[in-house]
This record gives sequence, C-alpha cells and structure tokens, in this order.
Amino acid sequence: MRIALFTTCLVDGLNPSVGRATVRVLERLGHEVVVPGAQVCCGQMHVNTGYLDDALPVVANHVRAFEQYDVVVAPSGSCVGSVRHQQGMVADRAGDTSLAADARALAARTYELSELLIDVLGVEDVGAWFPHRVAYHPTCHSLRLLRVGDRPQRLLRHVEGLDLVELPRAESCCGFGGTFALKNSATSSAMLADKLDDVAASGAGVVTMGDSSCLLHIGGGLGRRAAGPRAVHLAEILASTRDEPWEARA
Repeated sequence: MRIALFTTCLVDGLNPSVGRATVRVLERLGHEVVVPGAQVCCGQMHVNTGYLDDALPVVANHVRAFEQYDVVVAPSGSCVGSVRHQQGMVADRAGDTSLAADARALAARTYELSELLIDVLGVEDVGAWFPHRVAYHPTCHSLRLLRVGDRPQRLLRHVEGLDLVELPRAESCCGFGGTFALKNSATSSAMLADKLDDVAASGAGVVTMGDSSCLLHIGGGLGRRAAGPRAVHLAEILASTRDEPWEARA
C-alpha cells in the first residue's frame, strides 16, 4: 500500500524522530511511504484560537497537498482530529462547498497511527522489541475525539519484551491543551504535576502516548524532575527492534 505521511508541525519542527519511526514501522510491514512536500500546518492552531478566516487558506493547502493519496497517516491524534472535525467546518463557514466536500473526503481516509495499523492494515504485531516497563497515557484528542479506544494498548501488548503497566488516573488530562498551557499556565502546571506523580506511581520506566504535543509537555516535566521515567512516542516504541533498538536513536 502507498501511504502518505502527514508529519504535523510539532513532529516536523521539534520531534522528527517520531516521523522517521512512523516510516520505519510502515516500511517494515512492506508499505511505501511518501511525504508530500507541499504540506504545512493543518490549521488546528488557527481554529482553536479563533482565527477561522486565517485557517481557510491553511486548510485549503492541506487538502490539496494530500488529495491525490488514498491513505494518509499522522502520528498525532489531535491533528487527525482537526482534519476530521474542523477542516470541513472551516470551509463551510467560508461558503466554499467544493473545498468542504474535498476536506471531508480527505478526512475519511486520514488515520491516526494505531487506527491505520489495526483498522486498515489489520496488524497488531508489528515486529517490535522494547524491553522496558511502559505506561500508556491516552491523550485527550485520541481518547475523546477520535475514540481510538484500546488500539494503542493492543499494539503495545504485542511488543516483545515490553511490560505494560497500568497508569493511575490514565484518562486525566496532562494539562497541555495547546494554548491552554500558555494562557492558564498555573492550572496547566498543576495538572502536569498530578500526571507526573501518576507516572511515577505506575513504576514504569517509560510513559508513551500518540500525540507529540502531550509528549512534549510530559517529557519536559519529567526532564525538569531530572529523574525517573522517559517519555517516548508510541511510534518510536513500535519502530524499535533488536537490530535497531530505541536506545540507539534516543
């Protein structure tokens, strides 16, 4: 299968190893991955901060960048959520019915990584090896907007050597929420502190998730505590093998 990778802003700008890991997983499964060069932002940041008029050309660019591909994947639940639930609305609001139809057609073939692997490719065991104790944090957009359910855990349970442990209060928000972390920094920091305490209580050496935004937030908090677990994206765990372990790329 030929799959287009929607890298997302945070992955492209701050955590490119997540994009490379996504490619490695899919190529290991025998699929061709292309990265459309015209892609930039999906418009989520504009919509979430109320700049819907400014979001329109961003949405149009995204739709045109991916319109020729039958399957699109992103290692980010929040960005896939924006493609599915915001882009058509932005076009409708502007009265661009053609763009709205194209946006919704693209949304129907755009998947978060765990959705693609399980629902489209029919794979739960991707041949990964990750000998660590791991806790999974279900990010808000993946959990509540995309409803990915237990797909990430099903993938993790098939990773050789991985010990999946329960994260206390797993469904609680980590406090990032995009600009929420900036506009309500005290509340965000308090929510993050609770999440970090829960990660520590789990006994895991690694906490994983499917959104780079939450990964950035939680990873930064863990780094400031200067001890304990590491934050690792789900794609990086799934890309890790005995021949190419995660530690060699960390």
